[in-house]
Amino acid sequence: MSLTPNRRMVGVVLLVPLVVTLALWAFAWPAARTAPRDLPVGIAGSAPAADRLQQQFEERDGAFEVHRYDSGTAARKAIEDRAVYGAVVVSEKGPELLTASAGGTVVAQLLREAVTAAAPAGSAVPVTDVVAAPAADPRGAVLGASIMPLAIAGVAAGAAVTLLRVRGARAGVALLGVAAVVGLAGTAVTDSWLGALTGDWWAEAGSIALTVLAIGAPVAGLAALIGAPGIGIGALLMVFLGNPFSGVTSAPELLPRPIGALGQLLPPGAGGSLLRSVAFFDGAAAGGAALTLGAWAVLGLAAVLIGGRRGIAAPDTSPVAAGREPVPAG
Repeated sequence: MSLTPNRRMVGVVLLVPLVVTLALWAFAWPAARTAPRDLPVGIAGSAPAADRLQQQFEERDGAFEVHRYDSGTAARKAIEDRAVYGAVVVSEKGPELLTASAGGTVVAQLLREAVTAAAPAGSAVPVTDVVAAPAADPRGAVLGASIMPLAIAGVAAGAAVTLLRVRGARAGVALLGVAAVVGLAGTAVTDSWLGALTGDWWAEAGSIALTVLAIGAPVAGLAALIGAPGIGIGALLMVFLGNPFSGVTSAPELLPRPIGALGQLLPPGAGGSLLRSVAFFDGAAAGGAALTLGAWAVLGLAAVLIGGRRGIAAPDTSPVAAGREPVPAG
């Protein structure tokens, strides 16, 4: 037996457990360390009571980033603009909690527990859901489950144009076409059918399409520049890191540092934030996420065009390219 098969066997034995370990770390570690870290919250109301409440929030060792507002109306506006996840309005009647379950049910529940713990013993804190999650998806499960399929769709698109030897401008057009179709189909499922998204239909479709393009174009671009290994690198970056670091099932501020911030710089995290903004908050705070996705898409398409001009494509697996003599016909 030659050494080459033995080396391949050892490579498989070592590589598969390594990939599984990386996947477990990427998906399980953030979930196991979920806790507030500089979570933006608001406090509005009279100075003495509001000051005491702010001190109680700040005593929680960097868990909350407190924003002060003059009135409950200003606090509501901040929630609708996605400046804070929730706010406590302090009045003579006591504290009232304002939440936005559409911004994340996990965060809304966490704020309820924090405010209840800070309230006087035995007192009930009224809760108002300023931006409620849709009745068809009260826990936000559909949005949380949508990012993985979009990441897979983007990676599949990038791999397909590479393995089918679609190069240059044609590859770019193919990626744009896939993104547009996935955007329409995804919105038809999540909005029209399931009713889990309630924003402008075309804005949601555009957000989904941009997310898929921002994932697929870099994968195809890496493959165009360095060959087939670029597909693996792109899949690792977008699926194994981008998806669990996105914070879409909870919030980026609930993930360990610096995972939450890093996840928002990757297309899955930016795509989840953009889709949440356009679906529930009329596009508030969508600019940064859209800019991030646009940058990934442009850089990826540029790499596709450059790689196409250099003529790098998927590896040739024909017998001649593998160093073997072709078998004569018949």
